[in-house]
Amino acid sequence: MSLNRSEKEAVISEVTSLAAKAQTLVIAEYRGITVADMTKLRVDARSKGVTLSVLKNTLARRAVTGSSFEVVADQMTGPLIYGFSEDAVAALRWWPTSRKPTTSW
Repeated sequence: MSLNRSEKEAVISEVTSLAAKAQTLVIAEYRGITVADMTKLRVDARSKGVTLSVLKNTLARRAVTGSSFEVVADQMTGPLIYGFSEDAVAALRWWPTSRKPTTSW
């Protein structure tokens, strides 16, 4: 289902706000992950201070324009999940442990 213009602007605004507060951005391809595993990842990430989002890449690129994460905009292609963290190392602490319960990663 496609988003209308106002919905897209709302997504861009929300992600721009996340990017402005975040010190870390983790981008990963999620191809092959089941819904149940994705839900576990989100719950685990949230408990460790990481906000995970599946976004349209075009909207994500627009949202990070002008932020410190703009340098990775050209790598935002394919089925990606975006993890923003206000703590500089929270995402890095969470990421290695999040891979253990799933065989798809």
